[in-house]
Amino acid sequence: MKKKVFGTLPALVAALCFLAGCQCRQGSAPASESEPVAETETDSERVAPVFTAEPVPAAVEARMRGVSYPDDAEIPLSDLRYLRLSYVDFDGREQVGELVCNQAVAEDLVAIFRALYEARYPIRSIRLIDDFGGDDEASMEADNTSCFNYRRKTGMRELSKHALGLAVDINPFENPYVRPSRVRPAGASAYADRTRDFPHKIDKEDLCYKLFRARGFAWGGAWRSVQDYQHFEK
Repeated sequence: MKKKVFGTLPALVAALCFLAGCQCRQGSAPASESEPVAETETDSERVAPVFTAEPVPAAVEARMRGVSYPDDAEIPLSDLRYLRLSYVDFDGREQVGELVCNQAVAEDLVAIFRALYEARYPIRSIRLIDDFGGDDEASMEADNTSCFNYRRKTGMRELSKHALGLAVDINPFENPYVRPSRVRPAGASAYADRTRDFPHKIDKEDLCYKLFRARGFAWGGAWRSVQDYQHFEK
């Protein structure tokens, strides 16, 4: 008489469970089908940084006409470039800003702002001066970083380097224009004392200063008669 082989029964049951997609329990409960799965950010979901320079598009030109670019501007629009630049704002969020500059410094500025972005250097905002009606004071009060604006030097008849797109103002509220009788923007008097330590201060130890100077820009903070701590020009 043949012996019954009972040892094969557990193996058969396990095989059937496997084929049916079941999970055999051995003293523990199966995972719930509704158990939440942690989401992870994929590379495709991350927003790639933007650093571009191109001739001024028609839509941007329309914003500039009669504002930062008056009808009597002596610089051809073809000499200017429109930049889109990624940056990190004061809250640590990544943003994309706009800048118009002279084509002669476009490559420099793209490289500088790329390095600032990679270092997570905080910038309040980067918007065209046209968003402030071409009003330099309003732009500075908003702590806005900007470049091109066809205007004259403060209190002078000579054209500013901004009129040529060769000057950039960085975080101007914390880095004001200072002369004995005046501080601009008007509300930034507390930042005129450069012996104090405070966030977003540009000095010779600051990364922003070092990057601009390495590219041959002069710094307004080193001027003798006035100090323009926000200002870099070439």
